[in-house]
Amino acid sequence: MNQRTRAAAAAVGVGVIFLAIQLAALALVDPFKGAGYQTVENPGDPTNSVVYIVAVLVATGLMLAAFKFDVEWAIRAMIVLSGGYISMIVLDTIAPAAIPSVAGLSTLALVGAAGIVIGLLVYPEWWVIDTAGVFMGAGAAGLFGITFGVLPALVLLTVLAVYDAISVYGTEHMLTLASGVMDLKIPVVLVVPLSLSYTFLDDEQPASVGGEDDAATPTADGGDESVDGDGTDEGDEHADEAGDPLDRDALFIGLGDAVIPAVLVASAAFFTPGSVPTFDLPLIALTLPAATAMVGTFVGLAVLLSMVLKGRAHAGLPLLNGGAIGGYLVGSLVAGVPVLTALGL
Repeated sequence: MNQRTRAAAAAVGVGVIFLAIQLAALALVDPFKGAGYQTVENPGDPTNSVVYIVAVLVATGLMLAAFKFDVEWAIRAMIVLSGGYISMIVLDTIAPAAIPSVAGLSTLALVGAAGIVIGLLVYPEWWVIDTAGVFMGAGAAGLFGITFGVLPALVLLTVLAVYDAISVYGTEHMLTLASGVMDLKIPVVLVVPLSLSYTFLDDEQPASVGGEDDAATPTADGGDESVDGDGTDEGDEHADEAGDPLDRDALFIGLGDAVIPAVLVASAAFFTPGSVPTFDLPLIALTLPAATAMVGTFVGLAVLLSMVLKGRAHAGLPLLNGGAIGGYLVGSLVAGVPVLTALGL
């Protein structure tokens, strides 16, 4: 298998992880609502998104400060514990009633969450990172999907896409953040290797990322990697143009790139009017606008990965969120939903 074929297979692997997160988020929206995880009185209030966006900015600032003052352990602890907590919520929600509980929580949730935390702390190999990332991504997208109505979800995706572009092309602080979190080996990035022999544990600096001086760091085999991850639910793609862009060990993409467009998918499935056509899948009721939002996400992902594999630097969320929003609006119009209703107005 030549390197181009390996890279294409890894790109498909990225798409499979995206699909798993979106489908799992769709399967979780109704159980989450039944479990009382919809914490806002008015999901259609766009200020719900404003609160989250402010939280993203604050978290980004705190993480940059942590790297500056050499307290990266605090970031790692926060992400690992967050991964365990969200995994526990997901597993507790889907656990069969017959499984014994402890302190109101299913033993499946407690054991599973403990296993993910221990795995991330002791053996953060790429498949451990990806497993935790799928749980975190699906749980976060499902929770935000029932919290944000369509209008807040559209506001969230639009603002974060603009912010991602500014932070990558303008201030470049997201590249600095991405460079730092890659060393921590935490599930803010998804890792898809190009060979079975690849190990994330031994990859000290697996991605070519821009630091404060936007310098590139080559991989051990002389290639340059793409990276997209910042730990704050938005992502950026960065591949250095020096050398052969296909000469790499793995593909990396930010967990936020998978989560943020999935929020709109989950919201479109949950809040779309009942008259809209629904595709009944096992455990999932997929509306037409949600389905086309998924298609739009994958169109954006295909364009994004094609740019990365050509060695071009690019912000992820403008393409991914743009594709999701465009797909959602097309599906809504095809389903006969008026434009204002589709926009949540």
